[in-house]
Amino acid sequence: MTEAQTKTEITFEDFKTEVLNDYKIATISRECSLLGRREVLTGKAKFGIFGDGKEVPQLALAKAFQNGDFRSGYYRDQTFMMAIGQLSIQQFFAGLYGHTDLAHDPMSAGRQMGGHFATHSLDENGNWNNLTQQKNSSADISPTAGQMPRLLGLAQASKIYRNVRGLEDLTKFSNVGNEVAWGTIGNASTSEGLFFETINAAGVLQVPMVMSVWDDEYGISVHARHQTTKENISEILKGFQRDEENNGYEIMTVKGWDYPALVEAYQKAGAIAREQHVPVLIHVNELTQPQGHSTSGSHERYKNAERLAWEAQFDCLAQMRIWLVDNNLATAEELEAIDEQAKKEVLEGKKAAWTAFVSPMKEEQQELVSLLNSIAETSSNKVFIEKYTAELASIKEPIRKDIITTARKVLRLVVKESGKSQLATWITNYINKIQPKFSSHLFSQSDKTVLGATTVAPTYDESAEDVDARLVLRDNFDAIFNKYPESLIFGEDAGNIGDVNQGLEGMQEKYGELRVADAGIREATILGQGIGMAMRGLRPIAEIQYLDYLLYAIQIMSDDLATLQYRTQGRQKAPLIIRTRGHRLEGIWHSGSPMGMIINAIRGIHVLVPRNMTKAAGFYNTLLEKDEPALVVECLNGYRLKEKMPTNLGEFKTPIGVVETIKEGSDITVVSYGSTLRIIEQAAKELLEVGINVEIIDAQSLLPFDVNHDCVKSIVKTNRLLVVDEDVPGGASAYLLQQIIDEQNGYQYLDSQPQTLAAKAHRPSYGTDGDYFSKPSAEDVFEKVYAIMHEAKPEEYPSLY
Repeated sequence: MTEAQTKTEITFEDFKTEVLNDYKIATISRECSLLGRREVLTGKAKFGIFGDGKEVPQLALAKAFQNGDFRSGYYRDQTFMMAIGQLSIQQFFAGLYGHTDLAHDPMSAGRQMGGHFATHSLDENGNWNNLTQQKNSSADISPTAGQMPRLLGLAQASKIYRNVRGLEDLTKFSNVGNEVAWGTIGNASTSEGLFFETINAAGVLQVPMVMSVWDDEYGISVHARHQTTKENISEILKGFQRDEENNGYEIMTVKGWDYPALVEAYQKAGAIAREQHVPVLIHVNELTQPQGHSTSGSHERYKNAERLAWEAQFDCLAQMRIWLVDNNLATAEELEAIDEQAKKEVLEGKKAAWTAFVSPMKEEQQELVSLLNSIAETSSNKVFIEKYTAELASIKEPIRKDIITTARKVLRLVVKESGKSQLATWITNYINKIQPKFSSHLFSQSDKTVLGATTVAPTYDESAEDVDARLVLRDNFDAIFNKYPESLIFGEDAGNIGDVNQGLEGMQEKYGELRVADAGIREATILGQGIGMAMRGLRPIAEIQYLDYLLYAIQIMSDDLATLQYRTQGRQKAPLIIRTRGHRLEGIWHSGSPMGMIINAIRGIHVLVPRNMTKAAGFYNTLLEKDEPALVVECLNGYRLKEKMPTNLGEFKTPIGVVETIKEGSDITVVSYGSTLRIIEQAAKELLEVGINVEIIDAQSLLPFDVNHDCVKSIVKTNRLLVVDEDVPGGASAYLLQQIIDEQNGYQYLDSQPQTLAAKAHRPSYGTDGDYFSKPSAEDVFEKVYAIMHEAKPEEYPSLY
């Protein structure tokens, strides 16, 4: 694929060549869309969503897009990716088929449906490429407007690199902040709150962001009159237009079929954003969608004849042809020749992609057929095996489901025969080979994985006195910001006052407003700032004031951050640290512990639940040496408790995935985390008075949990298990129980039923009594443990009730 070019000084012939090359790229893209739809309808691909009708504005965008720039877009941008030289015809179809080899589908190795694009920020070992020497696309996601928060962070990184000292050596990430983040979105998706939140935040922050709205008047079948006030997004955003006295946006409107106007608009927008760090909104209207929204339906059902006729006339490719002929840049015959050549190249690319896709599976099919024929010869179920084998062999274009399903069905037929061992070995080897194609890289597989972290204990002076625990956090953050110039923190009240619990006291004054920054009340884009900046080599800490407010950002965490390494098969990463505080304060909105919801929504992000601030500080130190995202939940009621000040601030490290036994015992193992541990410790003292010796284990991290299986080692000794937390029943306590019983096979060592103790199903009520009657108390823990021991030894521990 020929990359789109824009030269500063060119002859007419050079200009003509460039424009005709653009036309060829757009025509190839259109042919890919048309043929791609047919591939879905014939069953070779599962689903198709294409960029037809958006080709010409994407050519203009590509011309303004420079090395080092980043795109954060949505699933219509195939022409742009082709124009920057990052998507070939064969790769387009490989993505459509779901090819699981990065060499064929470099966008996601078949993990995302076609139309979701990405470039490689990392090499095969997880090390950063030089992002300033390539054109970059952050990996797309399908949720509408979900690309917006990340876009904000990608743009803000340029502002940080331009204005923060100490980053001069990070030359593979930025050329002194000269990079622009380019966003794309459909007009209907501008109705989402994430769009408006991001637009507002970018205007406040004044970052180099160019936001393109592709406007074809519809959101699937729903017309703009049901989507947008005044049916015009640029009209209602006029209040964001900058003026001589106020910062804001530069807002442009351009018709999507007007090639020269589009080129001019994008060149101007790029220059403004790049040089002035001013955000720009480009409303590209009068676009069409020739094949409708996707392969799941027809747009003839909801567009009238007049609209369809208009779309045929103002199709951007049709209008570009007219412009080329009218300006003597090409004859109709020359354009027809380009069209025919494009069709030929697309057809050839499609065939090559399909051959590459099915060939490995045909080889696997033949391998299994040969094995099954051999096994059938000596089997008493020969007739049935031959039937399965013939059915598999008759599939002209098998998929791996066909292959492995057949093998597993035949295994049942030979379970008591000599062929079992050979077939079982084949199945095991096949799954071990194939499963990683679909399941690898949920977490980092580089040498910077958190599981390789070295534990470093905090050290203390003999004369160390107790201090408020918040001071341990504060002084450790001070050490972090001094050690890592690429680190920064931001959130609600994080800057001027040093966070609501004073864990950042004095840090903004010392390190400046860009590195220790206040943010508006906009949790989703706080997360987005962090994701985007982490994708560009910075080490951001995004602060969400309270755990309950994390729900505003959970969609971005779940759909974007948690899946990033997975959906790029390890070729992009965002080692963002999310800092928040939770557990036991006051009332419904400030004392929640919805850990079950969180851990089940954000697999791919580590969830760390330190019981005190020294442990929390150690987690931050560990994470900054590694390359994975994590959520750290500090204990709300722990900031004023006393802890000793370590002497090795910034250096001690809390291990991730490792539990800690904080009290040894012999009668029952109690596993918990966070603030609840203090209540369990109180109950354990009282239980000891009646002869029950509790072993208390601090989980420390929920994702990952107890990689060394220390909990089951404790159960071997105590033979009893209670899991306690302050989430709702069936929340994180159920997860911990499953991990210990299923994953660690703890069931075989139990003499009593394993149990959980959680909070009530409702949110906690306000006040001290509300806390007592909503969440586990020391008395609840005492009585739960006592009841378990009563069942085991009723004479020694008579029933309390």
